[in-house]
Amino acid sequence: MTIATQPRYDWTSQEVQALFDMPFMDLLFHAQTVHRANFAPNQVQVSTLLSIKTGACPEDCKYCPQSGHYNTELEKEKLMEVQKVLQEAQLAKDKGATRFCMGAAWKHPSEKDFPYVLEMIKGVKQLGLESCVTLGTLNDAQAKQLAEVGLDYYNHNLDTSPEFYDSIITTRSYQERLDTLSRVRDNGVKLCCGGIMGLGEEQKDRVGLLRQLSQMAPHPESVPINMLVKVEGTPLENVDDLDEFEFIRTIAVARILMPTSHVRLSAGRQGMSEQTQALCFMAGANSIFYGEKLLTTGNPEADKDRMLFAKLGIQPEQRHDVSDEAVQESIVAQAKAQEEAKFFYDATV
Repeated sequence: MTIATQPRYDWTSQEVQALFDMPFMDLLFHAQTVHRANFAPNQVQVSTLLSIKTGACPEDCKYCPQSGHYNTELEKEKLMEVQKVLQEAQLAKDKGATRFCMGAAWKHPSEKDFPYVLEMIKGVKQLGLESCVTLGTLNDAQAKQLAEVGLDYYNHNLDTSPEFYDSIITTRSYQERLDTLSRVRDNGVKLCCGGIMGLGEEQKDRVGLLRQLSQMAPHPESVPINMLVKVEGTPLENVDDLDEFEFIRTIAVARILMPTSHVRLSAGRQGMSEQTQALCFMAGANSIFYGEKLLTTGNPEADKDRMLFAKLGIQPEQRHDVSDEAVQESIVAQAKAQEEAKFFYDATV
């Protein structure tokens, strides 16, 4: 098989399966070759993820501790105050993050809360960070408003293959997810879209998911590949573990199928050895989340990531489009604007 280093959008299921069937070392060689043709080989983009509204979600995703359908003893919280979110964003930047992602446990944004999210995005941008949100299903007007305030990325994962999807989620269809992605893309916002491995799916479902992602034109700019974090109280708490070599294969195939996308080694890293993570980077992963939490589940601490980076000779990817002076000016301006507008949401109400 000839491995192209530039994007193509016509991968067949048979071709994707053939990649999974390659000898492990051959697959990693091809993935690393594609990676080096499109990215600096030893740089990794660093993001931080914050849950801005936690729990009581009406969706029934079987993996999710935030679903209101399951008893996971998760403490429910309403939407965070704008100022508190921006303080967390500044802390993330101080630790080396270049992108700040905000997640809300919603089926779709409410009319009452959406304006506060728009203010959060503006503030994050003014700090000199890339902005990303995940808010559930969007309508046309909401997608347009997000674009108007300068949102960089919208996260909306497909989770798994179209064929396996109904076994995991019944409260939102696969087509609804695709429709939201189209609305976001049509308004010029970049996509952060991937899936979760280890849901009890078969390899053909991993093939189906990656092929679905590879057919998007252009490809999602960011492709998170998550390993399921099993949470007590969810229907998948006792699902069999996915073999880590199979997970690394999935990373490598994603890199080959979407050569110019950032492939993010996402949830599940806390349970992975340094050696497994190193193989994921070798397979073409070039994005991670910093921080102690991914919404509600654990994640390696930033200091541990910096130590691993040092061992591997990896440097965090830097942004060069915002000067320090501009950032400082925007911080002052944002603080003044917030005070004057009194744009604070009381999360205790």
